[in-house]
Amino acid sequence: MTSISDRRKGVSFMVTRNITITDPVGIHARPAAQFAQAVAASGCNVTIAKEGGAAVPAGSILSIMGLGVQQGDTVQITVEGDNAETVADSLTETLLAAE
Repeated sequence: MTSISDRRKGVSFMVTRNITITDPVGIHARPAAQFAQAVAASGCNVTIAKEGGAAVPAGSILSIMGLGVQQGDTVQITVEGDNAETVADSLTETLLAAE
């Protein structure tokens, strides 16, 4: 699922992605670190939330791990900034490939 908000002042885009985690151990240290590094490199403001939970900064390994994401859980990533659509696609791939 994707949604885009166009904020006309400076044209900042916000994109969300819902991802179901299939890794048998969920999001553990390695995928959390890889994802946080990709977020930092993106230059966008990115949050991640476990379905039904509060969003946390996706650039923080500890915040990501603190979500306690397990196999079968759905997480939502929200990306705000230039090239948000491309960044969201890349971060989705990073999260799924790290499994």
